[in-house]
Amino acid sequence: MSNFGFESTADDVLADKDLSGKTVFVTGGASGLGQETARAMAARGAHVVLAARDQDKLDQAANAIRAETGSDKTETILVDLASLDSIRACGSEANRRFDKIDILINNAGVMACPLGRTADGFEMQFGTNHLGHFLLTKYLMPLVQKGSDKRIINLSSRGHHIAPVNLEDPNFERREYDKWQSYGQSKTANILFSVGLEDRFGDEGIHAIALHPGGIVTNLGRHMTEEDRAWMLKRMEENAANGGEAWKTIPQGAATTCWAATCEELEGRGGVYCEDCHVAKVDNENPVGGVRSYALDKSTADRLWSLSEELVGESFSR
Repeated sequence: MSNFGFESTADDVLADKDLSGKTVFVTGGASGLGQETARAMAARGAHVVLAARDQDKLDQAANAIRAETGSDKTETILVDLASLDSIRACGSEANRRFDKIDILINNAGVMACPLGRTADGFEMQFGTNHLGHFLLTKYLMPLVQKGSDKRIINLSSRGHHIAPVNLEDPNFERREYDKWQSYGQSKTANILFSVGLEDRFGDEGIHAIALHPGGIVTNLGRHMTEEDRAWMLKRMEENAANGGEAWKTIPQGAATTCWAATCEELEGRGGVYCEDCHVAKVDNENPVGGVRSYALDKSTADRLWSLSEELVGESFSR
């Protein structure tokens, strides 16, 4: 059982780890949790690759990590997860530039944005949070297969409690758009993707883990209105009153990612959902913890995998 918990930071979790020789690829690496995760791993000797869509922000993040850690093994790569063409270009470039990826951290995301469409016409949250990472992971898989202690970390959220994936209308083409329902289904999809990856690649020693980082104030919430923030704050306060969590700092928020990516406890395991540096129990009632059973359902994971292949127009298998 993990000695870490709600208050642990990324540095706490990695304190006794030597990540020299490891290559870590982090989406959303230009700010927030992604940057902090990369910084903490660079501080333990990892070669980190920051992926995001804004080169200026990537450069600032990489320079900050180099300055703080003294590591010269920090690189950047451009990818816009809301564009399949950009994802394919990133995948090709990554396979040219890098020898392997030991830890792939699918960290980027959007939350509660107004109805929008990706370059390929997908609803923005489902398209970015799930389909973008689905296709990027396909293109990076040859590099992951060359790694050691191979792990794929998919950042989900307790937001998955809000909604399962609507496999009939994931892109809100026939139903009224609700930004929280959309966010919830995209976060459920992140967990189901982990189940699907584990099922298909676990016997190769590639293990996929989903997680809830905690409630954290980052630019993920840039689309939220004052009303949304008030609702979220009230929800967090009610959670705290019920024995749940309050807000985490960014270093605390990156802890579960770093734990899931490196801990011995998860060696040889995947298809699980973690929170506060432990594997969460399946719980369909608890509002302040646990993973909903619909997010771990293998048949749903298989249906989502097939739908995702159909939507991106590419097969993702061995």
